[in-house]
Amino acid sequence: MSNNKDVSEDQIYTIPLNHAWIAPIKKRTPRSIRILKELIKKKMKAERVIISSEINEELWARGIEGAPRQIRLRVVKDKDNVVRVQLAKGE
Repeated sequence: MSNNKDVSEDQIYTIPLNHAWIAPIKKRTPRSIRILKELIKKKMKAERVIISSEINEELWARGIEGAPRQIRLRVVKDKDNVVRVQLAKGE
């Protein structure tokens, strides 16, 4: 990830993605990605959010119709106001 000098905030969040299930069947996973980005931007007060490929694979694991109901993430904000999002493993 980054050196400790470059990190200004480091948080663990459980993001609910239940609202993605309101969408039509063929739009659930894309909507869950939009929901995730919006919530991270709002909570971390940042303009730029970088989502890791692990999260993308986790969201698309059950296809476009089977988005997860929630996901646990590790969110790191750099000094440059860039937020990087990873899966929270074993925490």
